[in-house]
Amino acid sequence: MAAISASQVKELRERTGLGMMECKKALTETDGDIEQAIENLRKNSGLKAAKKAGRTAAEGAVVTRVAEDGSYGVMVEINSETDFVARDDNFKAFTDKIADAFFSAKSEDVAAVMEGDLETAREQLVQKIGENIGVRRCVVVEAGEGNLVGEYVHGGRIGVLTTLKGGNAQAAKDVAMHVAAINPAVALPEDMPQEQLDAEKAIILAQPDMAGKPEQIAEKMVQGRLKKYLAENSLTEQPFVKNPDQSVAEFVKAAGGEVIGFTRFEVGEGIEKEEVDFAKEVMEQAKRS
Repeated sequence: MAAISASQVKELRERTGLGMMECKKALTETDGDIEQAIENLRKNSGLKAAKKAGRTAAEGAVVTRVAEDGSYGVMVEINSETDFVARDDNFKAFTDKIADAFFSAKSEDVAAVMEGDLETAREQLVQKIGENIGVRRCVVVEAGEGNLVGEYVHGGRIGVLTTLKGGNAQAAKDVAMHVAAINPAVALPEDMPQEQLDAEKAIILAQPDMAGKPEQIAEKMVQGRLKKYLAENSLTEQPFVKNPDQSVAEFVKAAGGEVIGFTRFEVGEGIEKEEVDFAKEVMEQAKRS
């Protein structure tokens, strides 16, 4: 009998969404033949389709939880393959369960929190719905002494946790709403990475109206445009979305607070989505039939 390697079990799990022990057993029964194991699983356990874990899950939901006293908050992204499933009541119930678990654990370790019952629940949902579903990431934001965390989720797809020094829960939520809508790069101008400023400076210097300018004048122009760039991309300097006549910093100050930072999640950001040519798929299927 062939020895079953961990990599074989891992591959079968990724392709089926089933548990480790079930996959190991299936591979043992087929002497490590993954394709035969998949076929047997489809016959015996009602597996709807293989390669679920290989399909791109770039839809889904962002969920948040914040302590009543604003001392900490968590935000989790749970992915599905389609927006249709993301609106399904079973999926929504699963995301609520996940959010509660991460909030209770106060942990960003996805593997550790998901181990056991939650992973079983995920596998069962994959089988029931027929799509790849996964918990992608979690962030825990600690307010710190004298600070508070606010939350806002827009349409289930964009989530924000903000941290204010002082202020109140409503102000923290309003700032989170602004971040969701405007998507600033950083909270404060001084938070902008130097490499980002260097890249922007290079772009400015390459602009046509900079050609032939004396060094001192060119540097003055660069600094002016960098200042504008920072104002446009820093949360505190942006016109507040609910009242453009004041900056976000001014709004928070009026509420007795100060912006400390924010974290923003958007469903699927950074995931390369597979472009599917459905017409081509249908034609190829027709040729095979």
